[in-house]
Amino acid sequence: MKVLNLRCAHHHAFEGWFGSEEDFLDQNARKVIECPMCADKSISRLPSAPRLNLSGAREPAQPAADKSLAVAKPAASPAELSPADMQALWLQAVDHVLQNTEDVGESFPEEARRIHYGESAHRGIRGQATAHERAALAEEGIEVMALPLPAGLKGPAH
Repeated sequence: MKVLNLRCAHHHAFEGWFGSEEDFLDQNARKVIECPMCADKSISRLPSAPRLNLSGAREPAQPAADKSLAVAKPAASPAELSPADMQALWLQAVDHVLQNTEDVGESFPEEARRIHYGESAHRGIRGQATAHERAALAEEGIEVMALPLPAGLKGPAH
């Protein structure tokens, strides 16, 4: 099994598992590999360094840290985050939304109105709405936010 570091044309990095180098080349030529973030099929392989341990020696064990001396690191500002860290945080936020909301599908605008006007139980919902429908909801004082989902996350939440 070969694990390759891949990237789409939009610079989303991800990992792919293939039976061999030839499997990757064949699948990539047939455009069957797609970015899990944006579904782009223009995929390139990133360089990776294999970890080799030829001597049989093991890395020295790290001494246990004294928890009484631990100092909390300040949270990194957005400017200090790498693109991979930002991608991971965004995926965590999307996963949180998926896990904590009910998918009402295309009935989103109607259900949002029912909740807003007290005709339905208050809860977090998600679904599909056009830009026109979102604008109409905003005019009624109903706050909504468009959240594009990566292709790999569409469907039932796991």
